[in-house]
Amino acid sequence: MPTFELNLSDDVYAEFQQLADSEFVTEEQAVEELIASGIEAYNVNVVDDDPRDEMLDGAENNMFDTAQDPGSLEDDRL
Repeated sequence: MPTFELNLSDDVYAEFQQLADSEFVTEEQAVEELIASGIEAYNVNVVDDDPRDEMLDGAENNMFDTAQDPGSLEDDRL
């Protein structure tokens, strides 16, 4: 297992120790799970968005917003 050294401020280390004591069996488990959850939080799903797709979606949505109602009572003039 790889190892590394990390320098933390006294405040952050105190918070870590308190969390490790209350939530985890060992400090090693706390470090592993907290780092893993932090990495997971920063992972971003890569979506292959084509800008043209957004333009088409926007145009399609605007088509219904700007169209006039063909059955409008205002157009029925005798």
